[in-house]
Amino acid sequence: MSETARKRGAVPPELIIVAACAISMLTFGPRASSGNFQLPILSAYGWGSDTFSFALAIQNLLWGMGQPFAGALADKFGSVRVLSGGALLYAAGLALMSVADTPTLFTLTAGVLIGFGLSGCAMSLVVGALAKLLPESKRSMGFGAVTAAGSFGQFLFTPLSGGLIQSFGWQWTAVFFAVLMLAILPLSLAVASQPNVAPASGAPKQQTTREAIVEALGHRSYVLVVLGFFTCGFQLAFITVHFQKYIVEAGLAPQVGYWAFALVGLFNIVGSLTAGYYSTRMPRRYILSMIYFGRSLVTVAFLLMPPSATSAYLFGALSGLLWLSTVPPTSGLIGQMFGTRYFAMLYGFAFFSHQVGGFFGVLLGGVLREATGSYNIVWGLSITLGIVSALINLPVVEKPVVRKAEVAAA
Repeated sequence: MSETARKRGAVPPELIIVAACAISMLTFGPRASSGNFQLPILSAYGWGSDTFSFALAIQNLLWGMGQPFAGALADKFGSVRVLSGGALLYAAGLALMSVADTPTLFTLTAGVLIGFGLSGCAMSLVVGALAKLLPESKRSMGFGAVTAAGSFGQFLFTPLSGGLIQSFGWQWTAVFFAVLMLAILPLSLAVASQPNVAPASGAPKQQTTREAIVEALGHRSYVLVVLGFFTCGFQLAFITVHFQKYIVEAGLAPQVGYWAFALVGLFNIVGSLTAGYYSTRMPRRYILSMIYFGRSLVTVAFLLMPPSATSAYLFGALSGLLWLSTVPPTSGLIGQMFGTRYFAMLYGFAFFSHQVGGFFGVLLGGVLREATGSYNIVWGLSITLGIVSALINLPVVEKPVVRKAEVAAA
């Protein structure tokens, strides 16, 4: 157990992991099922796919923009305040989305409120807390468990949201999800990381926040990992928002899309835990390269097969194995390079790149679908970016950064 965890003492590590997994499941579930809301909302208000996509693109962008700041606040003041504030914003965004009947209001609620809410309470903040509470030897597996829990949320909430929307309407489904987000408030107490403390008088000078940012942005391997993470966001956000519509337009029943996307969540439990396991046993850069290249192969195979329930389910299962399995090796690399003092903030910058990719994946999916009548261009971009990211990660150097003070001491 880490020094921070020993100081806390009150919460057993098993309970910390369970609570972290529960938060990950709750925050990831409604967001992963957002594609199920697209068709009923477009039908209710007569909007085009580009209107819905713009709001969800803003959500992804602000989620990413807020992440480094939320991470810095969690590093400075501890995780409870940030997690609780994010949960309240997330709940407010879901509840108010149900009465947002203009594109502007929909963007402000589903886009701005939920985006900033996710930046404060979603998986990245939980990963940052675990980085401080778990020893280095167990972090990758802890990250994998939290990622798998988010995947279970996707598996659970995707068919659940589809059934609730069909039975009670999308508005009441959004309100129900808003109420569920309030459960994060008590759960956050169990993953309370301690704030960074000032060094004692006479102790060696510690790195400042500004110095940590400059160091990371000047570190070639960190930059490569961050750039590669852009592709992850592009691919996942595009599929999350537009896959359901793609399935229906291919002539398949909506239930096929619900269950295919649920399979993504189910199989990602296996993929995330496997990636976490091997992240402590083989070079993480190779794991990331294989994941990105594998995604491109799976997408090519899916597009070449005739549209059917079988091809959709196969795509869901194979994509699930590669879905969030990037998180354990990516977070493990950042912790290995820079340690845990500013982990939440530095992972936040990587996640910002992820969400910029998500912004373009969602937005281009809607805009190009309206302009061309198909999603083919964006599928092609997804495949190309996967290959590029597979190559980008290969030169990453997996070792702790060497600082000037450490060189002088040696």
